[in-house]
Amino acid sequence: MKIDMNKVLITSALPYINGTKHVGNLIGSMLPADFYARFQRQQGKEVLYICGTDEHGTPAELGAQAAGLNIEQYCQQNHCLQRDIYRSFDISFDYFGRTSTKMNRKCTQEIFARLNDHGYIFEKSIKQYYSSIDKRFLPDRYIEGTCPRCHYTDARGDQCDKCGALLSPEELLSPRSALSGSTDLQQIAGNHLFFDLGLLEPQLKSWISNQDGWPPLVRGIANQWLKEGLKARCITRDLHWGVPVPLPAYHDKVFYVWFDAPMGYISMTQEWAAANGWPESWQAWWLAPEDVNLVQFMAKDNVPFHTLFWPAMLKGSGQDWLSASYIKGVNWLTYEGDKFSTSRRRGVFTDKALELFPADYWRYGLFAMIPESSDADFSFQAFAQIINKDLADSLGNFINRTFKIIENHFGGILPAGFLLDDRLRQDIGLQVKSYLTQMEEIQFRKTGHHIRKMWDIGNEYISQAQPWQVLKTDRPQVIHILKNCLYLLNIFSCALAPIIPALAGRIRQALALQQTPFPSLESAMDAHWLDKEIHLDLQVDCLVKKIPPERVEALTAAFSGSQDTDSTRR
Repeated sequence: MKIDMNKVLITSALPYINGTKHVGNLIGSMLPADFYARFQRQQGKEVLYICGTDEHGTPAELGAQAAGLNIEQYCQQNHCLQRDIYRSFDISFDYFGRTSTKMNRKCTQEIFARLNDHGYIFEKSIKQYYSSIDKRFLPDRYIEGTCPRCHYTDARGDQCDKCGALLSPEELLSPRSALSGSTDLQQIAGNHLFFDLGLLEPQLKSWISNQDGWPPLVRGIANQWLKEGLKARCITRDLHWGVPVPLPAYHDKVFYVWFDAPMGYISMTQEWAAANGWPESWQAWWLAPEDVNLVQFMAKDNVPFHTLFWPAMLKGSGQDWLSASYIKGVNWLTYEGDKFSTSRRRGVFTDKALELFPADYWRYGLFAMIPESSDADFSFQAFAQIINKDLADSLGNFINRTFKIIENHFGGILPAGFLLDDRLRQDIGLQVKSYLTQMEEIQFRKTGHHIRKMWDIGNEYISQAQPWQVLKTDRPQVIHILKNCLYLLNIFSCALAPIIPALAGRIRQALALQQTPFPSLESAMDAHWLDKEIHLDLQVDCLVKKIPPERVEALTAAFSGSQDTDSTRR
């Protein structure tokens, strides 16, 4: 997807407020969005990357109760915890906000009022499940049972994780409480508000039919929903924590979390604008569809809400809201063949991950594993193999061989003068062109292939040129060989900048080049900087250390988890 406009608005699915997320959540939305945001900034685009915590709903209420905090304190504490973790992963949000703010309440209530005025909201008496054991009404996600379509026994009341079907609680077979496991559930009637999605189905069909460039995963999920026909969705809940429904008859109810959460993208942009002293500037991003490309990142279970439910809300409002130019849906990353689990202490969570390895190890390892075409599985063995083979043996080997000769035989200084190897420039140029194409298309696995091909070119070049042998007979020629290697390292650093910015910066530090902002990859093809005398900074630490087999074994055992029953959600 070639970005022709200068402004790129990027969102990643909002992480839920409860606790810390696992590394599968990270690669499911926030990290790929960051790869893309950094790349587009390098390309000279005006980028706005928005994200924040999704804070309403029953899980937050239960989490606060368990922590002995009131709900506001609990959300504030966990918001700060998540924000700081993502900063440590070098995720470059322009604004990381919250859905529990006054701004989001205003946004949500205004969009509801417009939908109501335009006839898309209706009232209906429904029966909700009440658990006498848990002493509360159970939200959809806290009712589990057998999917009526694929017969998966752990489907939720709102969605089946196995077949992807969106469900209503009453459709589940053998329903039970996800909190206690109790089947002693009562259905109690009450009035609720519904959003009539079916009335907007023609508009949604027309819009989605024109999105030929979207990934097959995203189009497939959206079209399957449309094929089955869109049904009205209940948008109110009997809870205390959430955005209040602005109708007198519903003073004791709040909006369903999926009604207010996506409005956070807009309200957080409004907060960003206000924080920067331009309170009205958010409109230039969301109310100017011809000027901005909106690119959204999410795991596949969020795709229906971003392709159908939220776009229907915006279209039904009658306002000229920005629509997504591209939606990147990502499959699931599992852990050693099973789900990540908090209760079983199974898998790696983001807070612990950074105690094990630097952020760039995780960024590159997850980049290489990203489940684009199908679900992928994380293991420490696979992770170590990626780091050791790619970063240490391929990239690290080329860097070490180049720097060692420059340090030992030239004292870290290469004299003026340079002849660029034309064949080398052509070979690396082909990979640069392919890299740029794949990054524009948001195809990260294919991008990784071309990055590794660049490193192969570097290692083949230095092996064939054999500067350690040429030193014996032609020292001036060795200078040209080594400067060609530096030429490649500059290109490598720019290619790596969106993926592993810290390591890319350390390479540029060694080359005594500007570290931030990173120049574009196209500009790195220019070799004129090598004509002058080059003073290298070879005091940088070892760039990449291998992960030894014994550490892999220890980590695999430490994070394998207990055998307790898993009651966590994705």
